[in-house]
Amino acid sequence: MIEVRCARADDGDVLGEIHAAAWEVAYAPFFEPEFAARAVQSRRTRWHARIAEGPGTVLLAVLDGRPLALSVFLSSSTRPGLAEIPTFYGHPDGWGSGIATALMTETLRRLHDDGFARVHLWTLRDTPRSRRFYSKCGFTGTGAERAFDFGDGNPLDQVEYERAC
Repeated sequence: MIEVRCARADDGDVLGEIHAAAWEVAYAPFFEPEFAARAVQSRRTRWHARIAEGPGTVLLAVLDGRPLALSVFLSSSTRPGLAEIPTFYGHPDGWGSGIATALMTETLRRLHDDGFARVHLWTLRDTPRSRRFYSKCGFTGTGAERAFDFGDGNPLDQVEYERAC
């Protein structure tokens, strides 16, 4: 059974574990090992503060009692009138289970209920798994690209996706 709910203050550790595990598999190979190790650790420990600061809505998806996916959504700071999903991660143990699709469906429903007609997001150009997932969920590429520096001084290319809520 899949449950999707708003994250609570005491969910910081599980959100951190989901983010770190997903990031380590999908993103760490793009970086030098030392930087990647620090980045993974940072993702494990930042969620308590992120929940407390409150920018956006954080959803947590739970499969058979185990938290395995998270999303964050808010008003876009760069595309007036649109929503943005700046964070969407699934723990590798949940890949292929349907939990990410259930989480995306609920994220889009809540955005629609909040009055948004469209939503956009950015993902790395060279992550075919995430790009397939977003396409499967009805997102299409806008053609926009940007370089994003994760903090190591070597920007990676991101592509933008968009869809109706």
